Amino acid sequence: MRVRLISGDQYLCKLCREVLLAFREQEWDFGMVSSYDQGRQAELLIWDVEPDTQLPENPSFDPRRKSIFLVARKHVEELQHKLPRNGYGIVLKPVNPVLLHALVEEAVTHHAALPATANDLSAERFRLERDEMLQYLLQANLTLQEYDQDRNTFLARSAHDLRAPLVAVQGYCSLLLDNQLGSLNPEQSRVLERMQRSIKRLSRLTTAMFQMSVGPRAPRRAPHKRGDIEACVAQAVHELRPVMESKQIKIAVRLTPPHEMLLIDDIQIEQVLVNLLDNACRFTPRNGSIEIRARSTFWDRRSPNLTEDVEHADRRASDSAPHNAYRVEVRDSGPGVPPGDLERIFEEYTTDAGTFESSRAGLGLAISRQIVHAHSGHIIAETTEQGANFVFVLPYGGAENRSHGPNGPVSCATAGGSD
Repeated sequence: MRVRLISGDQYLCKLCREVLLAFREQEWDFGMVSSYDQGRQAELLIWDVEPDTQLPENPSFDPRRKSIFLVARKHVEELQHKLPRNGYGIVLKPVNPVLLHALVEEAVTHHAALPATANDLSAERFRLERDEMLQYLLQANLTLQEYDQDRNTFLARSAHDLRAPLVAVQGYCSLLLDNQLGSLNPEQSRVLERMQRSIKRLSRLTTAMFQMSVGPRAPRRAPHKRGDIEACVAQAVHELRPVMESKQIKIAVRLTPPHEMLLIDDIQIEQVLVNLLDNACRFTPRNGSIEIRARSTFWDRRSPNLTEDVEHADRRASDSAPHNAYRVEVRDSGPGVPPGDLERIFEEYTTDAGTFESSRAGLGLAISRQIVHAHSGHIIAETTEQGANFVFVLPYGGAENRSHGPNGPVSCATAGGSD
């Protein structure tokens, strides 16, 4: 299926590419172009609408082609006046990948259901009626996006307002623990230490809320400094050790230092490890075990599967494959993750407690995925006979910073000329 993004924004191009790669059985011809004339032959057009975007005069888009418009909320009404009655979808900026994925999926279904010949009038009539009903749903979806943006704004402001008192309380606890306001007995010190841990946990939660609400508006950029992954692991274990000790959970760390430069933001990767360890502690039973493994590996970006426990599944199992990434695993001895929830638990909107405990699929996993993707890495969840296994890989500094799909490369390069 031919898809063209009419834009000059490399970030949007990367986002669209990642959404398309989620359709593992679909073959794509994807590129970014600068004008409608260059993409008029595509079956799916994704428009990056800016105030100066030139739409075709009196647009009469081919009903056999789907269009998706990425537009700022304040320009929606103006855009709708320029468009035909139906045959398009709107995604508000900043673009939510989940919503974009849903509209692309509908376009794929539409493309597969097109009549074999132009004379198939009954099928064409049915399709037009279906598109009219779909347009009502898309309008409702647009309204929900507006409500979602209002919610994100509220979360961002609330998290920002909570930061100041939390910092102040944490500072007072530090003053007391340092005996700067008088000596403390052992019991008082233990209580203050517990208070300080709770404050740090609440502070991380407000930071996660703020990052999730403003993340699409200010996407993270890959770091350009060498990081210390060993220190990140050590600090994360140190922060969660009181929780593990309270449940008598055994922790084992098997870490092989990276043999190449690893470009990471230490604070962000530490946050990922804290989130994964906190998740593991929550679901590991008393007297259970948690294991952290970390080592260099070969990461084949053309395959979304990161499992290395099967014999010669692909080139990653070959000794001749050069190590191009660093792999970190957090394994627990809990009940595991239901197979149907292995991907959706990383979504921000996962709240279906009927099939899976919503506490595990909370904000921490969504933030973790956001951070890992900003590092050009990948994160997945697996279920084993022993429990759950969360895996993320980070490319080395010299690794190629591009992704491949299962059917070959999906490029972000600008497509030149006319299709």
